[in-house]
Amino acid sequence: MTPETTRLVIQLTPGYKLDPQKIRVIRESATRWSFQLPNPEQIAGNESFIPTAITRIEQAAGQVTPSVSPGNKINYSTDLVMSTGSEMTAIKPQIESAIEQYRSLSAGMFFLDLDTGNYLDIKGDRVFPAASTIKLPILIAFYQDVDAGKVSLDETLVMKSDLVASGSGTMQDRPNGTRFSIRETVDKMITISDNTATNMIIERLGGIAKLNERFRSWGLTDTRIRNWLGDFQGTNTTSSVDMVKLLAMLSRDKLVSESSREQALELLRNTTTRTLLPSGLGPGAVIADKTGDIGFVVGDAGIIDMPNGKRYLAAIFVKRPYNDPIVRDFVRRISRIVYNYLDQPAARVPDNLR
Repeated sequence: MTPETTRLVIQLTPGYKLDPQKIRVIRESATRWSFQLPNPEQIAGNESFIPTAITRIEQAAGQVTPSVSPGNKINYSTDLVMSTGSEMTAIKPQIESAIEQYRSLSAGMFFLDLDTGNYLDIKGDRVFPAASTIKLPILIAFYQDVDAGKVSLDETLVMKSDLVASGSGTMQDRPNGTRFSIRETVDKMITISDNTATNMIIERLGGIAKLNERFRSWGLTDTRIRNWLGDFQGTNTTSSVDMVKLLAMLSRDKLVSESSREQALELLRNTTTRTLLPSGLGPGAVIADKTGDIGFVVGDAGIIDMPNGKRYLAAIFVKRPYNDPIVRDFVRRISRIVYNYLDQPAARVPDNLR
């Protein structure tokens, strides 16, 4: 070893090997490198393994990509501890009182203060129908593929009859074979929650099975697509913990490049439904969120930036009597309780740390 060299140690489960010549070492900047590993192979009983130097080094082209390749089967959340701080016990009585007053509703929620690690977990691991919140992880997968060069933002997609979906969105009203830019398609998928646009993006990213594999690689245990949109029976699933975990990884540059993260957040800041988490926020707060509603369940997950400099993550899912509007009052109340708690002087970020 010399000051100009380093050593990379890759430790595998006994009985498996990697081909060192297939390991890609990519220089992204003077201080940032990424690695792409091939799939491990099982070693035959009489096979020996000879250490080999890795000499292939590549220069990343164009935009800087995340430090881990999205093609690798890595659990991105292994370094993300959801509850590094303390539980927000001070507001649990208010939350529990609200739950008691809305007995016709059944909720799961998770809130995380990114500055302190403090959290609120009320059945956060409960699995719910995802409804249109499933479009949030699809959005992140889309920008991962943009970063990896698998998708170009200059592409055009063709709307095919088998991808047209009823429910939310306007693309369903256009003639078969209509061409849309991929930028417009992903924009409509998020801002107006267009189901047809979502199906077109799912197909472009390789289909349902490929996306589910991606979600698992991120460490999302409850998030799964089982049917194309619109999924009015609620077979596609997620949980509040999964949504917050995904948003935390996005906030901490674990999944996409900084440029792609900002593009994704800009779409999420311009969603048209503002009746759930946004309705409980104070003046000056900015939320990037995605809602879902299929009649018997609603959900919302987002990143909230407060005027005091604090950023926190929120996800809530609620089962309700079909189309009962009372759920909006409930979510607004929960959102306001958490916001007011984090807006207290003791919770604010000092000016010199903003």
